[in-house]
Amino acid sequence: MAEEVQKKKIVFVVNPISGTLGKKAILRQIKKLLDKERFDYTICPTRRAGHATEIARQAVAEGAFAVCAVGGDGTVNEVARSLVHTDTALAIIPCGSGNGLARHLHIPMDATRAIRMLNAHEVQTIDYGQINDHLFFCTCGVGFDAFISQRFAESGKRGMLTYVENVLQTALTYHPETYELEVVNEDAVNETYKAVLIACANASQYGNNAYIAPHASVRDGLLDVVIIEPFSPMEAPRMAFHLLQGTLDRHSRIKTLRCRRLSIHRKEGAPIHVDGDPMLEAADVEVAIVPQGLRCICPTEEGVESMKTSLVNVWKEYANNFTMYSKDLWENNMFRKRN
Repeated sequence: MAEEVQKKKIVFVVNPISGTLGKKAILRQIKKLLDKERFDYTICPTRRAGHATEIARQAVAEGAFAVCAVGGDGTVNEVARSLVHTDTALAIIPCGSGNGLARHLHIPMDATRAIRMLNAHEVQTIDYGQINDHLFFCTCGVGFDAFISQRFAESGKRGMLTYVENVLQTALTYHPETYELEVVNEDAVNETYKAVLIACANASQYGNNAYIAPHASVRDGLLDVVIIEPFSPMEAPRMAFHLLQGTLDRHSRIKTLRCRRLSIHRKEGAPIHVDGDPMLEAADVEVAIVPQGLRCICPTEEGVESMKTSLVNVWKEYANNFTMYSKDLWENNMFRKRN
């Protein structure tokens, strides 16, 4: 008699409001495609901010193999902060507004392929970062991007168009600040910069393939720090082009450095952003990288080059998502008519 293989437990943490569409289609795909011979699973919708962290913490206590964040970078952050330095791995089915960490890790954007990758459960160990008392897994920063994150959160709407709208409304009136930096590697170096923003990156992008730190790696034990100096409105289109092409470091207004730890001093308290979520912090900000602190189910490759894909695959992704979400919307309309 063959020995029975013990199934591994996966907890799916579903944020029902992340992104711009519902999650019924993705839940159907989980039920249909997840390998039931290898996994037992539960689905836990979140009901409030911070709930994903609580669910993930409980999953760790119960010895779960993985907790899968079904949502955007905010959901990923809430889940992952409970998984650091544990044996429970992070998995991601990306369906948020930006999906920066998932894109960097080359996790497929369509749910079908993401679930099939989860079935293969290739576990890597990656770095994470800390800014003051907050953990981040993709990017954090001060300045314009933190200000925009605050505006985006206050707008009450999600999606790339809302984000672009906020950028356009505030870009011409935002005033750059002066920052004092202490960069710590083997020794400490002090520098002063007037900057539009300072981004500290574990992964390469904000999301939506906007590469703020094109050469960042989640496996090198270093922060990639990007300083954008003041630039004129005429330079903005070229800056945006470099951001989307993964060549931002070639722009003359960009300064980059790598370090293990960074101290940022501002004149007064102001927002920071942590994986896109805004938080009000004091004038002094401490940022550090924590090497090899998180187990994650993802491919081995990472970065800009690995993210490039054929136009055929892009259209396949859109087609798969359109089919799933169309069915989702149709079911919602039928439910409204019956009720």
